[in-house]
Amino acid sequence: MAFGGFNDNGHQAPMAEINVTPMVDVMLVLLVIFIITAPLFTHAVKLELPTASSAPAPEKPESITLSINAEGKLFWNNNSVSLDELGTRFATASQKKPQPELQLRADKSTRYEVIAQVMASAQNNGMTKIGFVTNPKDVSR
Repeated sequence: MAFGGFNDNGHQAPMAEINVTPMVDVMLVLLVIFIITAPLFTHAVKLELPTASSAPAPEKPESITLSINAEGKLFWNNNSVSLDELGTRFATASQKKPQPELQLRADKSTRYEVIAQVMASAQNNGMTKIGFVTNPKDVSR
């Protein structure tokens, strides 16, 4: 009759109250365990760590974006520039330490002659880091 309750009409029904005594017992046992083990977590091991020196991380060089549209017009970091003044800009940029990376962005229909002239001008004026920027291939097709 542990599951029954006291009622006046004599029908046996399940007890509607929750017995929380086992839950309180478990929580008290856990509390005692944590009180006993907490000082063990604060015990530290004394170590003498080695010292090391390293060189500072090298500066990441700036990048120059040189865009060439379909008509052959040049844009140095989105600013219009002519092929004649491009040589002086390359010479100035090649003297910087560390040397910036030249990123060529050319339209698909740009004549190769213009790209070759830009690359020759960059090489003649001391630029050594030249990269080409393209769109990734569309795999979904």
